[in-house]
Amino acid sequence: MTERLRIGFIPLADAAALLVAVDKGFAAQEGLDVELVREVSWSNIRDKLNIGLFDAAHLIAPVAIASSLGLGHVKVPIIAPFGLGVNGNAITVSPALHAAMIGTAEGDLSDPMASARALARVVAVRKAGGEEPLTFGMTFPFSTHNYHLRFWMAAGGVDPDEDVRLVVLPPPYMVESLRNGHVDGCCVGAPWNSVAVDLRIGHILHFGSEIFARAAEKFLGVRQRWADDNPDVLMRLVRAHRRAADFIELAENRAEVAALLAAPGRIGVEPDVIRRTLEGHLKVSPAGTYRDDARYGLVGRDDAARPDPTQAAWLYAQMVRWGQAPLSAEMLKAAKAVCRPDLYDAACNTPIAPARREPTDGIGAFAGPLFDPDDIEAHLAAWHVGPSPPLRP
Repeated sequence: MTERLRIGFIPLADAAALLVAVDKGFAAQEGLDVELVREVSWSNIRDKLNIGLFDAAHLIAPVAIASSLGLGHVKVPIIAPFGLGVNGNAITVSPALHAAMIGTAEGDLSDPMASARALARVVAVRKAGGEEPLTFGMTFPFSTHNYHLRFWMAAGGVDPDEDVRLVVLPPPYMVESLRNGHVDGCCVGAPWNSVAVDLRIGHILHFGSEIFARAAEKFLGVRQRWADDNPDVLMRLVRAHRRAADFIELAENRAEVAALLAAPGRIGVEPDVIRRTLEGHLKVSPAGTYRDDARYGLVGRDDAARPDPTQAAWLYAQMVRWGQAPLSAEMLKAAKAVCRPDLYDAACNTPIAPARREPTDGIGAFAGPLFDPDDIEAHLAAWHVGPSPPLRP
């Protein structure tokens, strides 16, 4: 029996598994007739998923958690049976800010600690001169983009709530905001950082994977009630995405995938920009400097598609750190429950991984202590806005 589904997405490279599942026919082979709806903002995606206009959605991971906890909006439990994207973000700055940071840097700006401290010096100089604070764009208050920026800035001694302005901008509008000087920098998902570099209006300062070695950024999100009412359809949807992720990760398919994602009704950029994203081979400066990172833009490889409750715990910890949520054992449990590796395993016939009991370096932040998902209070106690705890060896 064919099931009709309506699924929302934002034009970003980490919607790849969803787009390929539909456009390559993997969803149809599972008996799913999917209407894809391109949206501009994450608030639109969240609201349409929550009220039932979408059956599923390409969703920022922290939004799924915030919705389930009733933070910032109505409480609607969301679950994630499939991970759409790991490590697809990057921090990009304007040429003017990049030059100012080079002028104050002690060390290579490719080192996140060196760049964060350079930013702190630029901020101090501007403040002493009575200049307006720097403005950075991010895509949503509950987003890994927000937490990437805050974590990086705070490690160098910048208070992201006092020393700079953080503003919310939809991902497709980030490049234009850099171009017209509305923001001095931003954290956004691929391919928009690369588009800014190609237009010579931005320098990619850091891949998200240089701030956190592994950060779950997007989920395939569905309402808990919908999942309970449609268990077979959900299994079919996850299987279609798993086949799509496998297809995307094969090197021989990259040209085809890049062309598919680049189409006007999908992401709408040049195929070469998408291909560089898929290969983790990005031009980081208008001068033509490239940087490679095998951890960048994970779709299906390295178990990226399997939802990880540790990642949910980490994201909840960031919400607590930055005053978006109270610290609560009940909330931590609910946050972890958003990620459903059991559903992923059932759909994809994968072996069930053993539960982690020990502190883990699965997050791999460039500064600070190891993260224990069962003791986030101890983790948060190590942090303050000023200079960070010592770097791990």
